[in-house]
Amino acid sequence: MTTTMSSMPTRPGTAAAVPPTRRATQRHARRRESLAALGMVSPAVFLLVMFIVIPVVLAFALAFTNARLVSPTPAQFTGLQNFRTLLDDPLFYKSLRNTFYFAAVVVPLQGGLALVLALLVNAKVKGVNFFRTVYFLPVVTSMVVVSLLWTLLYHRTGLVNEIISRLTFGLVQGPDWLNNPSTAMPAIILMSVWQGVGFHMIIWLAGLQTIPQDLYEAADMDGATRWMRFRHVTWPGLKATRTFVLITITISAFALFTQVSVMTQGGPLDSTSTVVYQAVRTGYSQQQTGYASAISLVFFVLVLAVSLVQRFLTREKD
Repeated sequence: MTTTMSSMPTRPGTAAAVPPTRRATQRHARRRESLAALGMVSPAVFLLVMFIVIPVVLAFALAFTNARLVSPTPAQFTGLQNFRTLLDDPLFYKSLRNTFYFAAVVVPLQGGLALVLALLVNAKVKGVNFFRTVYFLPVVTSMVVVSLLWTLLYHRTGLVNEIISRLTFGLVQGPDWLNNPSTAMPAIILMSVWQGVGFHMIIWLAGLQTIPQDLYEAADMDGATRWMRFRHVTWPGLKATRTFVLITITISAFALFTQVSVMTQGGPLDSTSTVVYQAVRTGYSQQQTGYASAISLVFFVLVLAVSLVQRFLTREKD
């Protein structure tokens, strides 16, 4: 009556029920899939390591040395000397203040204007695709080209001052925008908002189109006004979108460089110098690679802190 374990029938679906040849085939197929997946991601991983991971590691390492871009002597470890120099550098504090000033104005202005444009082009009216294209056109234009164009517009005899003169019948003459410390940064802010507002308009528009129309129909049946519809339906429905827009605009604003490099070179009187521009100028023009890496490291920590605070304030609460 006793039955040995080897003579017991094997239930289908168990590992023992699969023939060895079939198991080997499955292992071979999984191995081929893994190799194929590795081959597909390897170019992206290579580029990521070459242009992001390695530069970041080098920046961390060089920040504690006296490395120069071109020098016959090798770099030497100097500890925290670069950071002590940075704390005593008045240009760094001025660049940091200009960076925060730029971000504090651009983030709400560009985000709010992009939302207004998204609400306008979200309407189902004839010709709306034309306006979407027009608003987005500056985004696909090179920032260098846009900066050169606006440099001509801001010239003392440029189009901006000509418009001001004609609107005031010659009573008001516009300033030399980019050569005046009080108007250089506002001029760059205006140009930057104009260039980037179309990109975030598209993001807002994508968020608007995810809101169910049933909610708007219910609001209309309850007699809600346009403001009430926006406040109680549209704005809550854009919660995830506004978090993304806020963080992306902030990071882009802190990374201000191209406009300054092309239009003002940090002047006049360092009124438009930013932390990124100072780091690049220090590293390449002055060839102080170690000091520039220290500036970049401190700036990275500041931007990371601001982004984490923004993410904490805009998190979803239970």
